[in-house]
Amino acid sequence: MIFFPAIDLKDGKCVRLVRGEMDRATVFADDPGAQARAFQDAGCRWIHVVDLNGAFAGQPVNGEAVEAILAAVSIPIQLGGGIRSLKTAAMWLEKGITRVILGTAALKDPDLVRAACREFPNRVAVGIDARGGRVAVEGWAESSDVTAHDLARAFEDAGVAAIIYTDIERDGALQGPNVAATVELARAIATPVIASGGVASMDDLRALKDAGGDVLAGVIAGRAVYDGRVDPAAAQKLLDA
Repeated sequence: MIFFPAIDLKDGKCVRLVRGEMDRATVFADDPGAQARAFQDAGCRWIHVVDLNGAFAGQPVNGEAVEAILAAVSIPIQLGGGIRSLKTAAMWLEKGITRVILGTAALKDPDLVRAACREFPNRVAVGIDARGGRVAVEGWAESSDVTAHDLARAFEDAGVAAIIYTDIERDGALQGPNVAATVELARAIATPVIASGGVASMDDLRALKDAGGDVLAGVIAGRAVYDGRVDPAAAQKLLDA
């Protein structure tokens, strides 16, 4: 399993939201590039980046901050938020992003996901953000009637590199991840699943590993890292053990 420290970008700064609410943002760092470099220096193998403003705007907003991160590190970066077209996906991949994440587009424009997977093999992930098991889109501002399982199964034959599954009600709340739902999804599909949302401690990482270490590809953590509850270097060592 890979440990993905998260850098969520709002107005050019590193923030964390509580349950996806933009007006409940806490700024943790003013320099995204320096933060990314610190994660690389700690031994992290990937970084998970989200353009929060972009997720709401439907197009990239924090481009300058993302480019600063790219310039600061050599490890792979996966990026989501505001990627709603092949042109935007291509732009970021050409700039050095290793993997783009399509979230809203997965629900509203599944043909785009399939086209992106054909155009950029192994470089497209699908972000499935669920509230009560139902998929939410547009920066989590809009809910749907589609279940996370149904959306994930819809792309089983598309060549998606990974499914990033987030339980919105846990995200940024430090209440622990939804281990059961995440592992259940990972066992139900062949596409690799990355857990996201709610990690509050090393014990949470251990719980995910114990329950789904054989099927989960990784886990993302943000607030717990910035709060000092999870040490990135120790986290990766735990997941490697």
